[in-house]
Amino acid sequence: MTSARVSILVLQGPNLNLLGTREPDVYGSETLDDIHSGLLLVAHESGVDLAFYQSNHEGQLIDRIHQARIDGVDGIIINPAGYTHTSVALRDALVAVQIPTVEVHLSNIHSRESFRQHSYVAPVALAQICGFGAAGYELALRGLCSRLCHKY
Repeated sequence: MTSARVSILVLQGPNLNLLGTREPDVYGSETLDDIHSGLLLVAHESGVDLAFYQSNHEGQLIDRIHQARIDGVDGIIINPAGYTHTSVALRDALVAVQIPTVEVHLSNIHSRESFRQHSYVAPVALAQICGFGAAGYELALRGLCSRLCHKY
């Protein structure tokens, strides 16, 4: 019998659809498609399935988190973007579905403006990766795969 492949949802918050043109000095020059293409290479190498979702709307992100539980998603990589610092509802959705989650940020939120230094997601996530630019997504995927596939 073949074991089921690990399934990971990569969830992108508001304004990340503008990557590559939005403040490249802060967020880099890679586009969201560039980041997703790189993740697909790592996923293929790791033998996991990826799904991608981006929304500028908090409720749509929450609905997608709820759907992840119904779909049997094994792990979530999330860049909540601006909702990191404001959304108790997003945090509560992650708690409700009980899917292991890694929070990712392109910039180091802890070295930026004081209002960006608090995350509602971090306390309910397995890990938070920030400050490595687009490479942070790959680190998150490898770390989550290690945890989910028990390959420490």
